[in-house]
Amino acid sequence: MTRQSGIVGIVLIVTFGGVGRAQTPPAAAKVESQAEKKVPAATAEATAAAKASPDLVGQLSKELGSTPEQAAGAAGALFDVAKGRLKPEEFSQISAAVPGMPSLLSAAPAATSGAKGATGTSGLGKMAGSAMGLAGAASAFSKLGLDPKLVSKAVPVLTSFVSKSGGANVGNLLAGVLK
Repeated sequence: MTRQSGIVGIVLIVTFGGVGRAQTPPAAAKVESQAEKKVPAATAEATAAAKASPDLVGQLSKELGSTPEQAAGAAGALFDVAKGRLKPEEFSQISAAVPGMPSLLSAAPAATSGAKGATGTSGLGKMAGSAMGLAGAASAFSKLGLDPKLVSKAVPVLTSFVSKSGGANVGNLLAGVLK
């Protein structure tokens, strides 16, 4: 009986040892799939936006160390914040200075401003938009696979571009709402 229990013990060790090893590849695959999620697949909107505004997207992509599609989404997220904080006639000045603005806005992850429902004409709605705007942009950067801290690097690129293409007053208008 001693010999049989010894064999059973070896079989149990081999069996349980195999189970532990069998779990290692799926765990490794799980880590790889999380790394793949770091740079999400480009959407059709982001690809179109990158083509619609290649100069801005190129500058932003270089500054952020991102893909053009990520840069287009990031620009769209920040322009969405500005759109939520400005009067329509003010935002139209910025929009006129940026080629492909509709494409950039559609490249932003959904609900980036955090204020889309709160940007009505009331003062309270505007305040909610201001408070949630840059936090929403940081969340959008995260959804794009970008470090939320890169928002602070993206804002000067956008304001510089808008200043050059739309004039200093329009650039200052954008800079004022993205503080």
